[in-house]
Amino acid sequence: MKITRIETFQVPPRWLFCRVETDEGLVGWGEPVVEGRAEVVRTAVEVLSEYLVGQDPARIQDHWQVMTKGGFYRGGPVLSSAVAGLDQALWDIAGKRHGVPVHTLLGGPVRDAVRVYAWVGGDEPAQLAEHIEAQVEAGFTAVKMNASGRISPLPTAAETAAVVERVSTARDALGWDRDVAIDFHGRFTPAGARRVLERIAPLHPLFAEEPLLPEHTHVLPRLVEASTVPVATGERLYGRAEFLPALQSGIAVAQPDLSHAGGISEVHRIASLADTFGAQLAPHCPLGPISLASSLQVAFSTPNFLIQEQSLGIHYNKDADLLSYVMDPAPFRFTGGQAHRTELPGLGVLVDEEAVRAADASTAAWRNPVWRHPDGGFAEW
Repeated sequence: MKITRIETFQVPPRWLFCRVETDEGLVGWGEPVVEGRAEVVRTAVEVLSEYLVGQDPARIQDHWQVMTKGGFYRGGPVLSSAVAGLDQALWDIAGKRHGVPVHTLLGGPVRDAVRVYAWVGGDEPAQLAEHIEAQVEAGFTAVKMNASGRISPLPTAAETAAVVERVSTARDALGWDRDVAIDFHGRFTPAGARRVLERIAPLHPLFAEEPLLPEHTHVLPRLVEASTVPVATGERLYGRAEFLPALQSGIAVAQPDLSHAGGISEVHRIASLADTFGAQLAPHCPLGPISLASSLQVAFSTPNFLIQEQSLGIHYNKDADLLSYVMDPAPFRFTGGQAHRTELPGLGVLVDEEAVRAADASTAAWRNPVWRHPDGGFAEW
């Protein structure tokens, strides 16, 4: 079998899909994207396609080595995301070729269902309780929310109190038998994060996500030691080498993104590395159905898996949502706050190719907001 063609499709709301076709008619799908930089990743996929076309798609690990290490300059979000989507597509082909789900090729399932959580906002908390109640009614047992919107480098007393009020509102709506995860979004300085973590600890969040920017990983040990709140990070880390210092710092939860961190191949290895530190895996995934399908395949086969993010109804999803490009929504029907394992081959997602091709013809580029402090200075979004 040989790879004969690789195509990319930029589709709303902010996703990029890739389609890998073989001379035997098998097709694999992947989701290589950096949100807000889809066009750049698209070009990277085209460059990597020069190598892949004509190759045997079954040599997944060898292709991963060449794509990530065959150039003198390596790594970074663009290259890692391009590799991630192509890697997903190669695993999809492998599963379809053998008639089994990818989790079988990864060693077989270790669970029958994967716990997922729903997004409920938090930037603007006025309707927070209402949003949480809707997700509880939908059967979810965990939600995630932002700790704050724009935040001062050293949070004021009022800003700190507002964060605590939001988490308290969430806890009241959830009760004590459900979970809330708090996303700091890299908006806080180390001092600001320490101050806020101390205040929200009595409300028992499931974890605090990305309390610091990835460039402040060297400060993580002090933050971890200063709080009983489990620290999670990893959506902006792109491989094992970058996760190692974070894991050595004592983080409780590793959050690689299947569309950023080298795909199924590398995230499977990151999960094993995290396990040696007693850390859990909670893949980052505010993206589309192919990225989520890839995440679920890893989750079903990973012993130290904790919980899975998914984007159904998330605020980014305008003009399209998680199910807009799939033929069969069954793999993404969440009951009791869980995604249930299927035996569909490959990634287990049936892509609506006609809808994808139509959407690609009329897609506007998505860009993340740029925030500023009251004095006009740049603020982390």
